[in-house]
Amino acid sequence: MAATDSAPESVPSGAAPPPPPSSVQHPRRRWQCVLSFTAARDRFLRRRFLSAGLRPFSVRLPSPAGTTTVVHWGPYLAKLLAAGFDPVVPDLLFFGGSSSTVEDWTDTFQAKTIKAAMDAMGVRRFAVVGVSYGGFVGYRMAAMYPEAVERVVMVSSGVCIEEDDLAAGLFPVTDIKEAAELLVPRRAEDVRRLVKLTFVRPPPIMPSCFLKDYIDVMGSDHIQEKTKLLHALISDRKLSDLPKITQPTLIIWGEKDQVFPMELAHRLERHLGENSRLVVVKNAGHAANLEKSKEEVQKC
Repeated sequence: MAATDSAPESVPSGAAPPPPPSSVQHPRRRWQCVLSFTAARDRFLRRRFLSAGLRPFSVRLPSPAGTTTVVHWGPYLAKLLAAGFDPVVPDLLFFGGSSSTVEDWTDTFQAKTIKAAMDAMGVRRFAVVGVSYGGFVGYRMAAMYPEAVERVVMVSSGVCIEEDDLAAGLFPVTDIKEAAELLVPRRAEDVRRLVKLTFVRPPPIMPSCFLKDYIDVMGSDHIQEKTKLLHALISDRKLSDLPKITQPTLIIWGEKDQVFPMELAHRLERHLGENSRLVVVKNAGHAANLEKSKEEVQKC
């Protein structure tokens, strides 16, 4: 099972009125997004999943349930299927198509919801793979349901973070409010900053209309809820409160990750001891699973 967070653009509206006949204007050219490239990419990735034999489904639970998950797992689909895996790729609550009326923002509630969905599908034992926020949920599932979770893969997931790390200067932000503004972007300039922190080699040109399209298609839903998820995740967090899972755990990390620096990877390896193995992806940042997908498959 692959669990991810994450979570991902609008066409500018309201054209300026024409100038009066007596005036002459030389307007500066601006990028005009006629089509949504984000939506087109999402449709393309979903077709890849369908052509590989995966089918979308919804599970309605007693308590109804970031980028969509297809973005994160598209590069790995063929390899997973060829290796004999049967992937289940859920949208976590408030990402993609999942939502809830229950006001519980903890990773524990996320873990309970995914486990209930797996039970509803009749899947009793499975491995979990989590990227970034998805790793927090996958780790919590492994701690809560050791009889169900056989193995764990943590990709760029800073579960060993402490709230004090923000003020200590370990991250490019100094408090939870600033972290939420960065990780739940609402403006084109916020997305631009996040991309530059996430990738070692970000796109050299990022037109604002593309970034707005990204926000409108992938990131405009559940902004308040995602912000609350982040607050619940970091507020008063201490390493001493983190349970030590017993499953064999593979830790994958980009060596130049600026969102969750390498220090957190080493912490996790020390926390789990002999039960874990750390693999460092060279010249990759927080989005190592997208920047270096071939290298990650080989290292696994």
